[in-house]
Amino acid sequence: MKKIILSLAVVGSILSCTPDKTAYVDNTVLIQDYYKMKSTEARFEKKSQALSDELDSVAGEFQKEVQEFQEGMDRMSNKQREEKQNELMQKQQMLQQRQQQQSQMLRQESDQAIDSLIEEVKDYVAEYGKERGYSYIFGSNESANIMYAKEGLDITEEVLEKLNAEEGSSKEKKKQDTEE
Repeated sequence: MKKIILSLAVVGSILSCTPDKTAYVDNTVLIQDYYKMKSTEARFEKKSQALSDELDSVAGEFQKEVQEFQEGMDRMSNKQREEKQNELMQKQQMLQQRQQQQSQMLRQESDQAIDSLIEEVKDYVAEYGKERGYSYIFGSNESANIMYAKEGLDITEEVLEKLNAEEGSSKEKKKQDTEE
């Protein structure tokens, strides 16, 4: 009787020691290939180009003003020349400050949008793991957090496919809602 109880205890402990279900995702691939990330990058690239075009236009006007000053310098008194030079230097400083401020604002806006998307992907992976019974889903990237993993544990493409499909279905739903 003791042997039977001991045997059942051993079998029970062996069965309770089932390994945790684990997998990993390649963070870089997941983020870069996420549909929303691509559209966000495109949106900020467009904004950056518009800002660059605007600043180039303003800089071009300033260059014309500098050229006109240089061409008419000989006809000005020393006092007029000095006043115009000071005025142009102030304009140049203001243009540089404006460029720095606008670039910084665009960078901050972009960083916030990307951080939000990264958080969204992390939340999705957590929910994905819960729904499929994973104990752990590790993240890997260029710095090789995971040096080796048994084949079949990389679920990056599966997660990415479902993440992008979910985005596509919510886009389709929004499109249908706006059409109604």
